[in-house]
Amino acid sequence: MKLIVLWLLATLVANAQTAKPTYPVQDEIRAVFVRFVAAQNAHDADTVGSMIWDSPDFLWVSRGNPVRGSQQAIAIFRSYYKGTWHLEPDMTRFSVTLIADGVVQLLVPVVFSRGLPGQPPQNAEYLISQTLVHNGEGWHITTILPVANTQLK
Repeated sequence: MKLIVLWLLATLVANAQTAKPTYPVQDEIRAVFVRFVAAQNAHDADTVGSMIWDSPDFLWVSRGNPVRGSQQAIAIFRSYYKGTWHLEPDMTRFSVTLIADGVVQLLVPVVFSRGLPGQPPQNAEYLISQTLVHNGEGWHITTILPVANTQLK
């Protein structure tokens, strides 16, 4: 019996040493998201474009409309950047879920300040879900799904 317990304990220790910790991934994704928000707030379409998945299958729901493809998304971001476009995420409520090796989903409440050029900005609260994939070049955002919510606080 003692031998079985020692064998189980040794197996658990060995597995714990080879298991991938999730916190470094969460820290990586947090850094990617912070960079994405900084690029958005700087109206830096080139940096935003480098962070999203360069694919016609990229999906972003913008103002209730599906936007497919990275090129279309960048064109829309550029048009939004002509007016007010500012994100304030609540990073205390930022969370990351590991979906599979190299695939994660993040969830975070964000207050958007946005407005057309020359118009006063409006604030709106959203719960943002993003799916990211990791390839040889790093993490890329494959989906951006905002859900309007006035009950985020």
